[in-house]
Parts: sequence; C-alpha cells; structure tokens
Amino acid sequence: MKTPQLPKTLGRITALLAPSLFVIASAAAPTQGMVKRSDLEIVDCLLPGQVRQLGNSSFLSQRRPIRTTASECSIRGGEYVAYDRADLQSALRIWMQAAESGDVEAQTNVGEIYERGMGVAPDYEAAAKWYQKAADKNFGRALFNLGTMYEQGLGVPQDQLKALNLYRQAWGVPADNIIFTSAAQREQDQLRKELDAAIAEKDAQLGLLQKQLKDLQEQLAKQPAVEQAADNGSKEVEALKRWIAQLESERRKSTERLAGIPKTRTPQGTTELAQLPPTADERTLEGMNFGRYYAIVIGNQNYQSIESLQTPKYDAARAARILADRYGFTVSILEDANDVTMLKAINDLNAVLKPEDNLLIYYAGHGARLRSGKSEAGYWLPVNADAPPKDTYWVPNEQITGHLGRLPAKRVLVVADSCYAGLLSTDPSYLFLNDKVTYSKDYIKFKLPKRARLLLSSGGDKPVLDEGSGGNSVFARAFLDELESNQGILSSPELFSRIRKRVEIAAHKNKFVQVPEFKSIKGAGHEVGDFFFVPRARS
Repeated sequence: MKTPQLPKTLGRITALLAPSLFVIASAAAPTQGMVKRSDLEIVDCLLPGQVRQLGNSSFLSQRRPIRTTASECSIRGGEYVAYDRADLQSALRIWMQAAESGDVEAQTNVGEIYERGMGVAPDYEAAAKWYQKAADKNFGRALFNLGTMYEQGLGVPQDQLKALNLYRQAWGVPADNIIFTSAAQREQDQLRKELDAAIAEKDAQLGLLQKQLKDLQEQLAKQPAVEQAADNGSKEVEALKRWIAQLESERRKSTERLAGIPKTRTPQGTTELAQLPPTADERTLEGMNFGRYYAIVIGNQNYQSIESLQTPKYDAARAARILADRYGFTVSILEDANDVTMLKAINDLNAVLKPEDNLLIYYAGHGARLRSGKSEAGYWLPVNADAPPKDTYWVPNEQITGHLGRLPAKRVLVVADSCYAGLLSTDPSYLFLNDKVTYSKDYIKFKLPKRARLLLSSGGDKPVLDEGSGGNSVFARAFLDELESNQGILSSPELFSRIRKRVEIAAHKNKFVQVPEFKSIKGAGHEVGDFFFVPRARS
C-alpha cells in the first residue's frame, strides 16, 4: 500500500492553515528523520537553574518545574518523567519541592498527580489537601479542581453548593451575578428537596423503631426478673437504642444542613436582552472582538489493524465545508491520521494561534478505554492503532488535555464523535448550563473575555453509533444539520441543548441508547468561558 507523506516542517503546517481548507493524508508511521511521537508528548519537566547577576555577585536560581513537550524540555536542558510512567513518586519529585515552598501551581499539579493515580489507586484525600493549599491563596485552577472533588464527593464530603461556589471563585464570577445566582438557586432548590425527603424518611424510620422499642420494653417489664435475665430482649433493646441514636444523629445533621442553606434571592432581571445582529463583520460585533477561527477536523475511517468505520471521512468533509463556508473557519483536515500526525497538528498550533483566537477540534473515529485499578483512561485511536489492549500508538485523552492547556487560544471546543469520548473530561457536567437562558449581548460580553476549554461528545462512557442517515453518524448528522441551518450567533451550550434530544431520538429508533455530553475540560485551564459560532454574512 502506498504511504502518503506527512507534513515535514512547521512552516508547512503554518502554511496549510492559511487557506480555508487543506487535507492532510496520514502515514502509518513517521519516516526516518521526522518528528517522533515521544517528542510531542506532554511531560513533567524540571528545568535547570538560571545563572543570575545581582550587583557584583552571581548565583544559580532554583530548578523550575513546568509542563511542556518532551522535545522542548530536552532542548532547554531539562529533566523529565516520560509520559508512559507508572511510578507516582518520580512524577511527584518534579513538583514537590516547589509545592512545599508554597508555589500554588506546583501544589495544584501535585494534587492532579494524586487525583490521577498514575499507576496506583488515586489518593483523593491527598489530592483535595493539596488543592486546598493553593485554593486558600485564590489560585483559580486549584479552586476549580477542588470544586470537582466536592461535586463528585471524592476525598471530601459531596456538596454541590460548595462546588458551585468554588467554581464561582475560580472564574471570578461575582456572588450577585445573575448567571451564578440562577445556578445557585437551582442547586439550593434541589438540595432542599433532597434534605426534606431524607428528613421525612428518617422520621418514618424513627417512628417505627421507637414503637418497636416501646413494645419490647413493655413486654420485658411484664416478665419476672429471672426470665428477664435469661432473655435476649435486653440486647435487642440496646441494639434498637443504638439504631435510634444513629438515625437521630443523621436527622439532626440533615436538619442543620437544611437550616444552613443560604437564601439566594431570585435574580431580578433576565439575560433575555436586546437581540444581536445575526452575523459579525470581520469577527467583531458591536465592539466585541471574537478573534480568528481555526479548526482541525480529523476523520479516521480506514484502520490498519482493527475494524474500519463507515462514516468518519464523510462526516469530517461535511464538517470542514460547513465550518469554512458558513462560519469562516480556517480548516485543516486530517484524513486517516496516525498518532504523530494528530498530536503534531495540535502542537504546531502554538506557533499559529493568538490569545483572542478560537479553535475547534473535531474528531470522528474509534475510541477506547483501559482500566487501571480504580482509575480509567480514555483514548482516541489513530489508524495505526493495534487492537486492545496493545495501546502503543493510542492517543491518551490526558495528552490531548495537556496540549489544550498550552495553546494560547482563548476559546477551544473539542467535538468528539467516538466511543467513550466523554472520558476526555473527568469534570462533572457543566453546572452553569441553563437551557432557559437566551444568549444575548450581555451574556456574550460576560463570557467572551473568559478562557474556555469545552467538550461536546457524542456519548458518555459507552459506545456510540457509527451508522446514521445521509452518510453521517447519528451524532454528526444532528451536529452538522444544526450548524448548517443556524441563522444567528450560537453558543456551545445552546448548540448542545439543540442536538441532545435529536441524538437520543435517532439512536432510540436504532434500538440504541446514546446520550451526548457537554463538559468543561478539567486540567486545561477552563474559566467559565464559552465558544461562539458566528455565521458569515451571506452575499
């Protein structure tokens, strides 16, 4: 089989991003002298100290830890832990000295290492402890990560309201902001409902147990003293008393928690404000700069060692056409991409993207997951992937997240149409999502300056349908139809709310359960931003 050539230089990658559409055909493996997969992987890197001058004296600064590619770490003379590692302590060694000295970024990275586990079972309590140290100094990423721990109840008591408040602090949202107060009101109402139900259930149980205790005590009181001593009834009485005491304690805690729920005033006003013009002129709108739009569209269909798929290339081609023609994206298409091509295309964008830019990564292809102890890792499978469990060429979601965290673009949306795509984000569902919000000028003005790292996936941690109708997968058909028919500025939460029900209904017709997910990507620096699709003006 003839092997197409990979792009050979950064200049070539930069050049191919200039036209609206460019197709890259991938090789099965890099040829000699070209970039290696290991060069592109994100690693924990300990840079050497710098020689600094202070007056007439020179000194060597402390070694500095960073996260970067293995190639850059080597070029800068750093020491790094290879990505494919199983030794928790080797990764901690890179960050621990800086963490113990009070560096908030290092403390957060230590927390993430403990949370991921890295070859051993995750230590959620240790993760929460290190997140808390950095959160106490108001470090945004630590506040966000700690919020996810409280939302899921990992290493700390589960507390949705506390999680929501930590997210608010992480993203600099004022306590009286309408978006926060609306979300807080929903959570408070739900928590009150749950606590009221729990208290009512405890009251019913206590009533039954107290009646049983009273009946048993009366029965024992009627027995002669000799029979009482020989009877086990006294042990039953003590067991019932302990059970009642436990339930009363649990009821008291629920009552105290219910009383402690703050009373959030129902927001006065609304986000339904003046309607925006449907299109933006040169990616600006009423003084708001949306930045430039780029997209990497990956369609992996013809696999070399595992079963090929039917729709990814068609899905990718249609996605690229709509993004370029309808929304003005500069699109790079990767057809049947290997692992090196996928990671290099993302990494090379560091030389292209600017701080106000937008990036959409669309992936259609096989996905997989592997379990190690209590933790589970998700993967995108390049066309040179071997069948499970041999994962040599698989692209881990953690590596994708690492690259997304480095990119300078303000807003990044990953659209993943693959099995187990939801594992790209370990963060729980997007708490600030509100189907009733109308996305108008004030909403956009609030969201636009905030950094966004978002995932829209075809399903959660389960397989998804490749076959659909019209040559597209079920998810791609819904996603692309909505983009094609859309007439106004479209936010990613609104897009998600439009396609979710369509996918569920279409999958049900195929006697299949498929539920899309929308999440913020943990570990990539999300700051409650949003991703906006801005249609081009029609001629």
